[in-house]
Amino acid sequence: QVQLVESGGGLVQAGGSLRLSCAASGRIFSSATMGWFRQAPGKGRDFVASIWWNGTNTNYADSAKGRFAISRDNAKNTVYLQMNNLKPEDTAVYYCAAKYDTTSDTTSRGYDYWGQGTQVTVSS
Repeated sequence: QVQLVESGGGLVQAGGSLRLSCAASGRIFSSATMGWFRQAPGKGRDFVASIWWNGTNTNYADSAKGRFAISRDNAKNTVYLQMNNLKPEDTAVYYCAAKYDTTSDTTSRGYDYWGQGTQVTVSS
């Protein structure tokens, strides 16, 4: 099993920045593809970004490209999401997820483990 704990969310003004962290434990972190998803009230859970186990490949949703950056530190069992130039439409609960197979890393169905989420609110 894997335990994932997100942190770093909060309330920021439009144009501001946040860095989300996801600390993993329980299973070998370095072998997992890690992803970030978000869910606004009344909406589905949308893909934001992912990073392969060795950091050689990253994927971003179109809404995140140029503003967000995913990274990982395998020695610390932690994945990060740096979010810059935040917009009100970025407001959502952000979830960290882990997968251990080769299925799609841009859909929530492909992930095996999920954190509880951290709230990001961007004021207009």
